[in-house]
Amino acid sequence: MNVLEIENLTFGYEREKPLFKNFSLTLKKGEIVAIVGASGVGKSTLLELIGGFLKPQKGSIKKEPFSMIFQDPYSSFHPSYTIINQIQDVCSLEGIEAVAKEMDIEESLLYKLPYHLSGGQLQRCSILRAIQMQPKLLLADEPTSALDNITSLKVMQLLLKYLDRVGILLITHDLALAKWCADRIIELKRDY
Repeated sequence: MNVLEIENLTFGYEREKPLFKNFSLTLKKGEIVAIVGASGVGKSTLLELIGGFLKPQKGSIKKEPFSMIFQDPYSSFHPSYTIINQIQDVCSLEGIEAVAKEMDIEESLLYKLPYHLSGGQLQRCSILRAIQMQPKLLLADEPTSALDNITSLKVMQLLLKYLDRVGILLITHDLALAKWCADRIIELKRDY
């Protein structure tokens, strides 16, 4: 089952310098596709297009229900509300204890404000929120870039546990990480 189909996507902030020209991609449930490339080639812009925050100039994007894991866990949570309140704002809390346990998140952490958690704990909470939304497509924008190597490995192992339920589009600058976990790697380059 395809969870994402992009056909002949063309987009650029300047018409004469497109970031994407006739770009196509298919992602299936149970698959990880990694998008790699240098800063400024359009990796995060691609997520914005998929998320519907930007409109393509040409082409089509069809997607199943999705959720996102953002690069910076601190900016993806409001500092004044507890983690549990922010999860409850976007999805049901049914079964959250079991998912939290699977992710090695102590239940007490869910009732704390974001700044009381470490970067690794907060990123696991970000993944918890994304998974709890029960998406078919998971968009992960540099989910390990702010983490140390050991925490990065744990975070990616957590994501891999959910491949029976989702397809994952992973945006990363870390080619070694992409080679380790991805079924396919697409390298974005500037044409100009």
